[in-house]
Amino acid sequence: MTAEEGAVRVEDLPGGIRVVTLDRPASRNALTPVLLSGLDRALRPEPSVRALVLEGEGTAFSSGYDLACLEADAAAGRAPDERIQEVLRLLEEHPAPSIAVVQGAAFGAGCELACAADLRVAGPDAVFCLPPLKLGIIYAPDGLWRLARLVGWQRAREMVLTGRTVNAEQAQGWGLADRLELDPVAAGRVLAEELARAAPLAVAGTRVLFRRLGRAPLTEAERAELELLRARAFASADGAEGRAAARERRRPRFQGR
Repeated sequence: MTAEEGAVRVEDLPGGIRVVTLDRPASRNALTPVLLSGLDRALRPEPSVRALVLEGEGTAFSSGYDLACLEADAAAGRAPDERIQEVLRLLEEHPAPSIAVVQGAAFGAGCELACAADLRVAGPDAVFCLPPLKLGIIYAPDGLWRLARLVGWQRAREMVLTGRTVNAEQAQGWGLADRLELDPVAAGRVLAEELARAAPLAVAGTRVLFRRLGRAPLTEAERAELELLRARAFASADGAEGRAAARERRRPRFQGR
């Protein structure tokens, strides 16, 4: 593992609190296969873990999935979604409650990672965004659902169709951030201490209850239809143009093919 690839740091604090930190600050903690594997290991259930805190090193929580990795995935004719969703489900299905401490950018898969946590504590500089249409891709249905369950379908529709950013104050008003704090790291850990004091079996069962009550799953036929649409968009010329424009920091020139 190199410094460029980054790492996931794990710190187990007293009281059963596990702090999981994305440590790739030079790339604003952009997710890579290496970081996803680190999250996979860190989020495996352990009886001693009573609360999880997710943090990002440096100035961003996570700027999303790394564009260079996305280009390699496109060249290989694959999408990273399956692996990303596996890791996010580990977070959602972990017996312990989780808190995302969001400072700076939470974009794309980074925004979805924050949405997969039970609670979000944001700093004043927090910015949330799901910009898939600017990359010429259709976002994963599970990711869109994670956003919509927090902000509602109409605001989710606005965020995705426009690619707009949502600042910390807006995020709190929309339900995307549960708390807005000047020192979100300290506030997140205090909140984790509170969560960790609850009865573990009751907490785990209650989290299952929320998941069951809050989800209307797609049928297999609907999921297959959506995956076909997503695969076509990802492999299209517009998809390649969107990724190139993002790398070159210019406005994409989409042609509908």
